[in-house]
Amino acid sequence: MARQNGIIKFKGTIGDITFYKTKDGHLAREKGGLAAKRIATDPAFQRMRENGAEFGRAGKTGIMLRTAFRTLLINSAESRMVSRLTQSMVKVIQADLVNERGSRNVIDYEVELLVGFDFNITGKLGRTLFVPFVGPIDRAIGEISASVDPFVPANMIATPSETTHYKIISAATEINFEEETFIVSSLETAIQPWHSTPVIAINHFNSVTPNSVSPLFLALGVEFYQEVNGRMYPLKNGA
Repeated sequence: MARQNGIIKFKGTIGDITFYKTKDGHLAREKGGLAAKRIATDPAFQRMRENGAEFGRAGKTGIMLRTAFRTLLINSAESRMVSRLTQSMVKVIQADLVNERGSRNVIDYEVELLVGFDFNITGKLGRTLFVPFVGPIDRAIGEISASVDPFVPANMIATPSETTHYKIISAATEINFEEETFIVSSLETAIQPWHSTPVIAINHFNSVTPNSVSPLFLALGVEFYQEVNGRMYPLKNGA
């Protein structure tokens, strides 16, 4: 693809060139491509078919994870999150050392590669919440915890402009990617003022199935609010 740099930007198709607008600017690319039947049958495209199958599987598993954490993502996910998560899922699938290329999946998983994934790249947790926290998993009893040390909000939480209040949320999910099912539980603090008064430790104990053999995930986040005339309004500015 090529970038349009002139004063006049085109949209549509001229000859074999298609002009279009994306979030990265005005681009242009040549029309054409391989016939679908040839890609599906020609031995020369075996690697392409394998890559396509695994990319599709990565997209599908990413959808399941996003669906499980939907309540946390409504006010936090940014526009590139879906593609970033799919790319991370591709790496998980490629780490499968059991199945052949093209058949690798998340069942024989290395989901640890998702540790530290930020659903909002413009508001990373590590640049927002500076309080030490842990997320221990007790698979035997089916408990995924999120524990945050005591802290002073004004010192340890970096907030977007206009913030007056915040809350800390967590969710745990158990996903069976093969059967396409999941169990999720979530907890959140009350909406609290962002001030210089110390607050006590936060301990969330999210429940999943005891002795589950499925992958387990924990998500932790901070939501911000502005108080206007006694009412709380969530900040939805992407920060």
